[in-house]
Amino acid sequence: MTFSEQVGRFRTNNPSPLYLQLQQLIRDAIDGHVLAQGDAIPPERELAAEYDVSRITVRKAIGGLVEEGLLTRRRGAGTFVAGRVEKSFSKLTSFTEDMAARGRRASSSWISRGAGQVNPEEALMLGLSPAAPVLRFARIRFADEEPMALEFSTVAGYCLPSVGAVKDSLYIALEEAGTRPVRAIQRLRAVPFGGEHARMLGVDPGHAGLLIERRAFLRDGRPAEVTRSYYRGDAYDFVAELSDV
Repeated sequence: MTFSEQVGRFRTNNPSPLYLQLQQLIRDAIDGHVLAQGDAIPPERELAAEYDVSRITVRKAIGGLVEEGLLTRRRGAGTFVAGRVEKSFSKLTSFTEDMAARGRRASSSWISRGAGQVNPEEALMLGLSPAAPVLRFARIRFADEEPMALEFSTVAGYCLPSVGAVKDSLYIALEEAGTRPVRAIQRLRAVPFGGEHARMLGVDPGHAGLLIERRAFLRDGRPAEVTRSYYRGDAYDFVAELSDV
């Protein structure tokens, strides 16, 4: 079955621009579960030939759906139906726990990790004295082998025995050490990805992202962790439950 047989053809009496018509066909196919998460979209040249339009028209249609978060581009692999993840602000959970709750497999690729002395910014955020020991972790986070986020964490030295204590999940390591945070303050803002961050996440420079800055605390009130996480804007929805009680 060809792609056009799967999602449909243009209607001859539709006055809308062709790129918008192609967008709507793909959007309807995703909404109707004709196209499922992870399904590949044919290359531009194939779509252009199949729908008898220019590659510019196809590129504009696909680009708009990528911006909407319905499709995602994987460098060197192609374009696929995106699987968006909802991240709740109401509960303090790790990336690994979030993915497991959604039936997805989390993994990491280390950028760097090591021990050192606290810098002035970290000392302020973690309430530490100058020269206090800290552990730093930087990594790319994946869901089902798709890059989803960059995490840069600094943990107070008294929370973990060593850098090597962290295997897959920082919060599992903290829990095993008896120092898992019980509350956190988080701040979210939109950011465009710079060249290096975009390269690591397999998106184009300037791609929309979400920056989460988290400061987490132990039960006794001591700060334990400061993390900056850069999430792909086309893959994440952040959800908060509100109440007037």
